[in-house]
Amino acid sequence: MPVSPLNRREFVKKSAATGAAVAAAGTIGAGTAQAAERAPEHHRKTWSFSILGTTDLHSHVFDWDYYKDAAYSDKAGNSVGVARVATLIKQQRAAKGEEHVLLVDAGDIIQGTSLAYYFARVDPITGKNGKHGPRHPMAVAMNHMRYDAAALGNHEFNYGIEVLRKFERQCHFPLLGANALHAKTLRPAFPPYTVKRICVPGAPDIKVGILGLTNPGIALWDKDNVSGKMVFPGLVEQAKKYVPRLRALGCDVVFLTDHSGLDGSTSYGDALPYVENASNLVAEQVPGIDAILVGHTHKEVSSYSVKNEETGEDVLLSEPYCWGYRLTVFDFEVELVHGRWKVTSKTAQTLNPNGVDEDPEIKKLLQADHELVVKYVNTPVGTCTEDLSAAESCWKDVPIMDFIHQVQTATVKAGLSASDAALPLISVAAPFSRTADIPAGSVTIKDIAGLYIYDNTLYGKKLTGAQLKDYLEYAAKYYHQVPAGTKVDTATLTNANNFWDYMYDTAAGVSYDIDIAQPEGSRIKNLTYNGAPVADNQVFVVAVNNYRANGGSGYPHIATADIAYSSTNEIRQLMIDYVTAKGTLNPKDFASVNWRLTQNGTPVF
Repeated sequence: MPVSPLNRREFVKKSAATGAAVAAAGTIGAGTAQAAERAPEHHRKTWSFSILGTTDLHSHVFDWDYYKDAAYSDKAGNSVGVARVATLIKQQRAAKGEEHVLLVDAGDIIQGTSLAYYFARVDPITGKNGKHGPRHPMAVAMNHMRYDAAALGNHEFNYGIEVLRKFERQCHFPLLGANALHAKTLRPAFPPYTVKRICVPGAPDIKVGILGLTNPGIALWDKDNVSGKMVFPGLVEQAKKYVPRLRALGCDVVFLTDHSGLDGSTSYGDALPYVENASNLVAEQVPGIDAILVGHTHKEVSSYSVKNEETGEDVLLSEPYCWGYRLTVFDFEVELVHGRWKVTSKTAQTLNPNGVDEDPEIKKLLQADHELVVKYVNTPVGTCTEDLSAAESCWKDVPIMDFIHQVQTATVKAGLSASDAALPLISVAAPFSRTADIPAGSVTIKDIAGLYIYDNTLYGKKLTGAQLKDYLEYAAKYYHQVPAGTKVDTATLTNANNFWDYMYDTAAGVSYDIDIAQPEGSRIKNLTYNGAPVADNQVFVVAVNNYRANGGSGYPHIATADIAYSSTNEIRQLMIDYVTAKGTLNPKDFASVNWRLTQNGTPVF
């Protein structure tokens, strides 16, 4: 009979175990592995191993919310941060044996928290004033956790290629991107894949090929950073090139880490010829793949199978949410057949780290960095005359959103040419966080960072009146249709069509109604500028963030519109500078109600 170091029942049981149970299982696993080493060579015909996966960590190291200056908390009881995930990973390795476990990430590592911003802009890892920069906390943490590979996420490019390259050099594992190519040569700009060997005593190594794919949307979303430097073809196209290559290299298992969702959807419409969320299409259309770690969409999909249309084989996919909320565990069983390892079984599940402690070694390594960022975000920049809340910003025109509009409008106005300065100027912006709140009294960096959570920069683009109405109609599909006479429930009103809050733009500088009783495409009513109806041929300068200006979320007209203004300064920093210069944030200086929801012309609120 063949001897497996871990039989299937034990192996899967140990994947889910935590705490003391895992520690005990680790002793059993180690003993079993030692027994395998003593077994005769011709008996070593089966083996079991795991690939652990994280994604969309967005620089969450500790279980901490920098915007609230408190331990992270949500209604679901989640924890965040790789420090807790690291504990789960240690438990998995202890239970199964070090030689049975690989660790992979699916991208979006170096952007997303105040800690990420601090080490990209305040004390950048690239250094400043002729001095060497610090090590990025995520590189320190992930090196300590011994990652084997990570895919590039689209947010890796937010701070520019220089910061990304520095982060890459600080990592002890490859950043993979088979569809990130040099623009001129079309050769890989990053390693497309890596091959890991799992040592099996008395038998050939198991060769695991790990292919990394990133998101084609980078070409739009970070156009300012990558245009003319890199191009990003489709995931299916590049997987068709590299999966056969990995098989030709003798890989027994081919594993993909994709910074791309699994539902085949695209937020940017037809602005690019490549699908945004293509992991399911890769599984379906590219033969030779065993499993895919999915990222980008911030969802939990514990286990999902797609049948390959050519081979009929099932491809196993899993997405472990984001921010360190979950850890995916792929369990594989393989059998040696005619000198080659064949996958005989594969399963996936997600584990929740909220019941374990943070890894004390990561805390020791990065506590000082964390404290630097806490001190930074608590720096006072001014005062506010009253509390400004974003709680109702998704269905009401509230002053806290007008603060964003005010800063965007003032900044673009100051940078326009004389001819463009004569055009009417408006602003569009999205409610990124319903929990954002700028308190009465002292205002700190974290208060503003909690309102504007992305590192977007600012554009001024030209739209006609007709195009502006199309733009606002597109935004209005965010609301579910609620017929006149039907009570409006804010709990179910928004996010129709999978249109999330960050995708929904409101406008300032024009007045309009959104009639939610009407079907999509016919909701914008009474669109006026300075009290007069907006004419179709009237030309506006629109202050808009770079993500939207370059095609993010698929808004019509804006990506191809003429540019009147652009800046590399983050909008968040412009807001901080505004408060610093004013000293006092007073909504009387900028707040006005210029849009509202209606039902057949009757105001909803």
